[in-house]
Amino acid sequence: MLQTVRKSDLEIQQDVMRELRWDSRIGSTRIGVEVDKGVVTLTGTVENFARKHAATEAAHRVAGVLDVANDVQVHLPGSPGRTDTEIARAVRNALEWDVFVPDQHIRSSVSDGWVTLEGEVEFLREREDAGKVVRRLGGVRGVWNQITVKPREVDPVALRKMIGDALERRAEREAGQIGVTVDDGAVTLSGKVHSWLEKDAVVGVVGHAPGVRTVSDKLRIEPWT
Repeated sequence: MLQTVRKSDLEIQQDVMRELRWDSRIGSTRIGVEVDKGVVTLTGTVENFARKHAATEAAHRVAGVLDVANDVQVHLPGSPGRTDTEIARAVRNALEWDVFVPDQHIRSSVSDGWVTLEGEVEFLREREDAGKVVRRLGGVRGVWNQITVKPREVDPVALRKMIGDALERRAEREAGQIGVTVDDGAVTLSGKVHSWLEKDAVVGVVGHAPGVRTVSDKLRIEPWT
């Protein structure tokens, strides 16, 4: 098993700053980075919510990062931006054009650039995909995703086996160290992974399982030592 020396907070800070500069979606920004025992705090300002979210993703890609607190503020440029009506139209168009989003089951409302998504979908993955689509739109300050997953009768034992089988197909995720419990469509994940990318992949697997309405992520990140 490959082992590496755990990074210091200073090394993590420098790597996060390099990753932010490398990510072309973020561009030239005024983002500050602080690290305390592997927990990264991002501060500063960006021009849109998509860049703020991209900064979170960039920080999580860095080895040694345990968690990210994104305190970056979204400040739209001084010139007049999109009105709420224009944003609402853009949201509808984006939902309709994305083949993975059941747009006919989702409604939105916009207030001061903040988008609220509501409705009911078949899979948790569809809920997450809808949120991703809207986060990328210009003028959006933030997204409240209130979409729910339609309840269905599912054998918890069979559901747990389906999720376990999916994890086993990803041997690098070390499925044997991950606990999965199911209670009325609510899945709880526990155990350890070695990076945020592994954690994100494991949680993503669950979103494709039929009958899963919510996921409680209790996975802990333990970097290689």
